[in-house]
Amino acid sequence: MTQRQSFNRAEKRKSPIIAIVGADGSGKTTISHELLDLLADYQPAVLCHLGKQTGNMRRAMRQYTLGKKVDRQIKKAGAVARERGVSFPVALFMFTASARRILRFAKMLCLHRMGYAILTDRYPQTAVYRVMDGPLLPGRHYADIGAKALMRLEYWFYRKLASVRPDVVIRLNVDLDTAISRKPDHGALSLERKVLAVQKLAFNGAPVVDLDAGQPLEDVLEQARAVVRSVMAGYPPSGR
Repeated sequence: MTQRQSFNRAEKRKSPIIAIVGADGSGKTTISHELLDLLADYQPAVLCHLGKQTGNMRRAMRQYTLGKKVDRQIKKAGAVARERGVSFPVALFMFTASARRILRFAKMLCLHRMGYAILTDRYPQTAVYRVMDGPLLPGRHYADIGAKALMRLEYWFYRKLASVRPDVVIRLNVDLDTAISRKPDHGALSLERKVLAVQKLAFNGAPVVDLDAGQPLEDVLEQARAVVRSVMAGYPPSGR
């Protein structure tokens, strides 16, 4: 990003929505909290995490004997679904996971309508399925009509979410080796899928600013701060 870059304020929008996306290990959480402090200098601001967080739940489960057994059952169900097609019970479980994101997004919209500037960690998209905050069910083989109906419903919801265009998306790019070194408890194959998917992401025409998250943290932060300042130049400070 250059110092001259600017962003058009969304029509009738009184406060911005700024999204931060990137693979695990790209520094989203650290950078999000730093940018929230800057954003709050302009307007009342809130940080919204828009992930499902099922990955964190499963990693936590694996620390316990019972959790390991449940995790094995989930993997077994996934293998059966790949072989025979996704059944309605499996589709319902996956849809329930997506519902967590839908509810988080609805809460974010309520806060935005109340006048808060929004900073999001992750953002729903429909460009890439089953990874990086995309819908879980599309593009699969279905064992029954119930599973297919849930797929259509989930995709409809995701299109609705993605239609809310952020003012800007800050995309943190990181190489696989760096991601693995920062997230050694994450599976390498899962990290690789996410690292490769990041560049394919699109957000309903929202401007995307690419930052190299492999740089020193302070360098990445300064570039990200410049993006926030450019966005906020189009909004009056709170109280005006």
